[in-house]
Amino acid sequence: MTEAPALSEPTLTFAIERRTDPLPDEQREAVLANPGFGKTFTDHMVLATWTPGDGWHDARVTAYGPLTLEPSAAVLHYAQEIFEGMKAYRHADGSVWTFRPEQNAARFVRSARRLALPALPTEAFVESLRVLVDVDQAWVPGTEHGEASLYLRPFMFASEAFLGVRPAAKVTYSVIASPAGPYFSGGLKPVSIWVSSEYVRAAPGGTGAAKCGGNYAASLAAQVEASEHQCDQVVFLDGLEHKWVEELGGMNLFFVRRDGSIVTPELTGTILEGITRDSIVELAKELGHDVTERRISIDEWREGVASGDIAEVFACGTAAVVTPVGRLAWDGGEVVMNGGEVGAVTERIRSTLLDIQYGRTEDTHGWMHRLV
Repeated sequence: MTEAPALSEPTLTFAIERRTDPLPDEQREAVLANPGFGKTFTDHMVLATWTPGDGWHDARVTAYGPLTLEPSAAVLHYAQEIFEGMKAYRHADGSVWTFRPEQNAARFVRSARRLALPALPTEAFVESLRVLVDVDQAWVPGTEHGEASLYLRPFMFASEAFLGVRPAAKVTYSVIASPAGPYFSGGLKPVSIWVSSEYVRAAPGGTGAAKCGGNYAASLAAQVEASEHQCDQVVFLDGLEHKWVEELGGMNLFFVRRDGSIVTPELTGTILEGITRDSIVELAKELGHDVTERRISIDEWREGVASGDIAEVFACGTAAVVTPVGRLAWDGGEVVMNGGEVGAVTERIRSTLLDIQYGRTEDTHGWMHRLV
């Protein structure tokens, strides 16, 4: 995975503007007991502004609340925006950590470059996470809440008021945070996947490798189609030959073969470079698996499951970490992986990664970054 670029711009200093009406303790604790995902947000948020003349400035932590935008704000018309997704984890000693934030910062820079947005220095990106979590650290679920966490959403958008197809001359950066419960509250469950034959997620030269809202908006029609066929997610094929497996609407894929080797679709510029994906590739190798990054066709997936050559399939991403895939369906048929049960390799990789993130095992990779 590409490392964060060396950026010489000094780290921003974030002013702290604490709100006078934070959510009362008992109400916050009620939220933490059953947070769901992306439903409730912490008391504060980060804001910063970029303009060509002043660069990044007016950086602050302030009360969470509505943003004021002109109806002509460029993002509303030309979708010039990017975002990231990560988590803050409470460890047993009360400290709070996040996972490989420099990699999110590097991807944020790459996404910004593709969407013609200004680069935010890595140091400023990581500092924005630290100051928000420091101010709102009471919102980070404790270890008594199991595999709960504080989801962090950094994002950047064109806030200049104008109509015209050009890069915006005013850009807003923000970070918001939302407590998140365990993704599988009732235990780890395999999901069903629909093969989209009508829609594609990305094409060569497009924005597939950038984490921008337009990619997700383009996936929604296919997701509706998947739901109509009683499937939880949709898998997209390549935009040229419509045969090569790329990714789900928001997760990368891994295929565990009968001999224990693992295959994941190679990064071709149309697949998002997942931080979780990159970490799993490394962990799987350490666990003794031969991992190959190459193209895999939808026919190889279907035939491999039917013959038993593909024993397990799982998806990965920040929110769900590792999600077992139990069923693949398409117009005219379906196959079931591992009897529709969670595979042993999938479960082991998931638990290994979670143990690192929650501080239950030694972080020999230096992946965890302390925030508080």
